[in-house]
Amino acid sequence: MQLTGLFLEELEREASATRRVLERVPEGRSDWKPHGKSMPLAQLATLVATMPMWIALMLNQDFLDLRPPGGPEYKTPERHTRAELLSALDDSVAQAKSALAGTNEDHLLTNWQFRIAGNVVSDLPRHQMIRDAVFQHMAHHRGQLTVYLRLNEAKVPAIYGPTADEPF
Repeated sequence: MQLTGLFLEELEREASATRRVLERVPEGRSDWKPHGKSMPLAQLATLVATMPMWIALMLNQDFLDLRPPGGPEYKTPERHTRAELLSALDDSVAQAKSALAGTNEDHLLTNWQFRIAGNVVSDLPRHQMIRDAVFQHMAHHRGQLTVYLRLNEAKVPAIYGPTADEPF
């Protein structure tokens, strides 16, 4: 199987797990955060819902600069309801699938850059950036989001194994 096929399968699995978490995000708590240095709930949930779209960014452009010199900072509009979060996830996954369907193995081997204020933070092959900066990064933030769920008395869904709320 080629990389695109592997990524499509992983996208399906991770999107399903992400959906189960987003379905439990408590509404009316958008500004809640467990610590002063933490992201607010709506910001974290939006990040998790929209991360699959980064695959399209990585395949359809050569870099992303979060704070381009002389330009506006890259910022995803926050979603505040479960319906908005799930819609954002669906849109994000659709963009990723479309980009993966339109690429090839040779393109996945070319480098992609992540920049901040014009400074290159990483410059790695696209396939590696997809694994590291999308799938693994998404699992990390989705894990943070499950802690937010627990601290807000919401049930934590099983993702890679059982939880106290879903013991299988």
